[in-house]
Amino acid sequence: MNFNIKHIFNAIAYGLAVALLVIILTPSLREKMGLTKFTENVIQPEAMSFAFAVQQAAPSVVNVYSVVNTRNTLGQQQELNDLGSGVLMTSNGHILTNYHVVDNAELIMVLLQDGRQFSAEVIGLDEVTDLALLKIDASNLPAIPQEPDLEAQVGDIVLAIGNPLNLGQTITQGIISATEKKGLANNQSSHTDYIQMDAAINLGSSGGALVNSRGMLVGINTAKAQRDVQGIFFAIPYKLAKHITDLLLADGEVTRGYLGLDGFAINQAGVAVRSSVESIAGIKITNVDPFGPAWKGGLRSGDIMLAINGKQLVSFQELLNIIENTKPGNYIQISLSRNREMLNKDVQVGKLEIGN
Repeated sequence: MNFNIKHIFNAIAYGLAVALLVIILTPSLREKMGLTKFTENVIQPEAMSFAFAVQQAAPSVVNVYSVVNTRNTLGQQQELNDLGSGVLMTSNGHILTNYHVVDNAELIMVLLQDGRQFSAEVIGLDEVTDLALLKIDASNLPAIPQEPDLEAQVGDIVLAIGNPLNLGQTITQGIISATEKKGLANNQSSHTDYIQMDAAINLGSSGGALVNSRGMLVGINTAKAQRDVQGIFFAIPYKLAKHITDLLLADGEVTRGYLGLDGFAINQAGVAVRSSVESIAGIKITNVDPFGPAWKGGLRSGDIMLAINGKQLVSFQELLNIIENTKPGNYIQISLSRNREMLNKDVQVGKLEIGN
């Protein structure tokens, strides 16, 4: 009995499937049964679009013009010195852009997407990350959508929004090809991680927004590779950009610690660590600035740094991060090995200056 019921249900299922296939393939039957719209959606699905992301983020991207006063035979006049883009980080007029866009500007003008124009005040500058925070006197502005825990991932589709060549707001699309890239853009500092992508950043788009397919801010567009390489561009990750924004809002500047040494991670055998997943024994110091805090604190080339304030080091980058985030003037205890002898050194952290 159960066997017969199973066969009956199978036959019904096959029959329904064949009937549906006939209806889909026969336009006249679809029309008679009122299924034209349904089958069109099945056969022709909606095209992929990033319109929603653009609608969410584009009103938050502004044009930034820096102006300098010049003199000629006709007297003093104003000239456009640089142009770029900026991102509304708050609804009351805080704008994040690139340092190189507004550096040395005597007057900064901001043009919103609704046509309004404002003069801008510089709240703070950070040359290390190539970021600058501006403020315009306005309220109820369309701040860009932000997600505090958002981190860029290799493979993410991204949209770069800016004002290339002063042609008006333009959207370019690409994919993130790498994260945590260092020393590859105009700023060669090892203190800044970059997002690498192929969404085009042309003159005037610097300081604009890099957003994901939901319109959330992923980064601040900053530069193209210096080398003659096609299709490689960079952005400052959102978390770093937001951190710098908060520091500039609080203090008007970003202060970083500095020791004055170079080195690389080594394993238990004393060989340089090549893989980020390989465990390390310490950081071997290769060079110490004779005028820097590390030298004054007793660190020398050849020393192997094992821990800072009792915390074992896991990478050279972690070492840089700890030093950078230590307030200048504070002391840190460095545990090290010198000629197989264990030593502890109390080192006073200095202040990182441009060029260190």
